[in-house]
Amino acid sequence: MKPEKEKLISICFVSPKAYGLFEPTVKTNFGGAEVDMYMLATELAKDPAFAVTFLVADYGQPAEELRENVRLLKSLDWRQNPLSGAAKIWKTLKRADTQFYLCKTASPGVLLVYTFCRLHRRRFLYRTAHRHECDGTYRAEHPIWGRLFYWALRGAVRVFAQNEEDSRLLKETAHVEAEVIANGHRLRQCWTEPRKYILWVGRSAQFKHPERFLELARRCSQEQFVMVCRPAAGDRNYEVLQKEAATIGNLTFYSDVDFFELDRFFAAAKVFVNTSDAEGFPNTFIQAAAAGTAILSWLVNPDGFLTRWQCGLACGGTMERLTEGLRFLLEQDRYIEIGQNGLRYVRQHHDISVLVERYKESLRKCLKEPSVKKEA
Repeated sequence: MKPEKEKLISICFVSPKAYGLFEPTVKTNFGGAEVDMYMLATELAKDPAFAVTFLVADYGQPAEELRENVRLLKSLDWRQNPLSGAAKIWKTLKRADTQFYLCKTASPGVLLVYTFCRLHRRRFLYRTAHRHECDGTYRAEHPIWGRLFYWALRGAVRVFAQNEEDSRLLKETAHVEAEVIANGHRLRQCWTEPRKYILWVGRSAQFKHPERFLELARRCSQEQFVMVCRPAAGDRNYEVLQKEAATIGNLTFYSDVDFFELDRFFAAAKVFVNTSDAEGFPNTFIQAAAAGTAILSWLVNPDGFLTRWQCGLACGGTMERLTEGLRFLLEQDRYIEIGQNGLRYVRQHHDISVLVERYKESLRKCLKEPSVKKEA
């Protein structure tokens, strides 16, 4: 029996770019943060004790829809000016009328949502998206917005971090306590595919350095490489990247693959390569591990899990070590055993059906606490 409406725990996820995950025919510029929010919202909506709303941008869809038991509310149009967009988001936050509002990814929008929650006595939640939000980099790069961002986090009833290191850094730089809950995914049966190539998946964001993968393909010309790279918002060099990729004979470039089709790409990969300088906990790591695919990382290794679980290699941030690492994984087919280690790891730590219970417990505790922290 479904609980009475007034006894439901209501939450609104604020993630405007995530609509393409609910409606794959609509091409939106989403990333790992949107995937994380989508996974959590749809899993939480399976529980009849929770009423889940999701604020998305205007892509020409109806003003309100119900998908996967999640109430979708249309808000800003990216083509309009920022002030108009902020006004539409504010109006949609009021329309959502929920107890909790959850944001992810540092931006001026976080301050907007927090201010709304503070004025209307609603509970503001934040989930970290990137190491730079936690280690002071964002504040250094955006002196004004960065300070306001930390102010909003100090007023949140809960902040969730993706790993222990980010939680520690956030406490040091912003004096914010963060509860650590790993990114969750729906873990399905692995596709059975021949392992054929080396894989890169992501957006063309500068910090991801996709050009490093091109160089790796040049250095290992005897192997086949596949790159799934969507353009990042505002990337003016994307066509240059595409043209450069086309000159590499052993590399196949895909600019647009449906998120739900990516499982097949991971399942057919010998090794998945991450070339980022910094991230939170890449969702692509989880996708790779869930497919039993070994991980090769330029630098990112949250809480040292690649080493501790022996499911991949972190190469210390040099092209020479990245190349050596790939050759090591391929020699004697080491990638097979290492990929299986990753599969065991992800099943123990990233099953969304398990992790959602920790969110439920945290939300229930929050309802017994003040809606706004006095020190914020």
